[in-house]
Amino acid sequence: MDAYGHINNVQIVRILEEARIAAFGPPRGPGLPGTEPLVPLFNEIPEGTLALVVEHKIRYVRTLEYRNVPAVVQLWIGAVKGASFDIHYLVQDPVTREDCVRATSHLAFVDEATGRVLRLTPEQKDRLAPYTRAHPVQ
Repeated sequence: MDAYGHINNVQIVRILEEARIAAFGPPRGPGLPGTEPLVPLFNEIPEGTLALVVEHKIRYVRTLEYRNVPAVVQLWIGAVKGASFDIHYLVQDPVTREDCVRATSHLAFVDEATGRVLRLTPEQKDRLAPYTRAHPVQ
């Protein structure tokens, strides 16, 4: 919480990160047994590849009050381009189900050794395709 008694904006970014990892896996690793992601995207990238956030856009629609239950987060894939893609989020109050935060993360895969952005493979694009707005990940 912050001085106003609601969830601090820095913690909102952490909630987005946790939701992204829960849905798509931790970078370069399978995670602990029993925590397999719904869509194994980040933990199935080649060795030497980084999945990096290029940009976040966050709109605070309503105050997310502190509660003793987790917020509800829906994720879906937006634009998929040649070398990057967008993940959209809707964060809702867990009790009232009111929309509190709408956000987007723009991501790219980068070669760790050279720092160059890598093009998405057809397999990566295919893996993202089913998770558009019509089929959000929760």
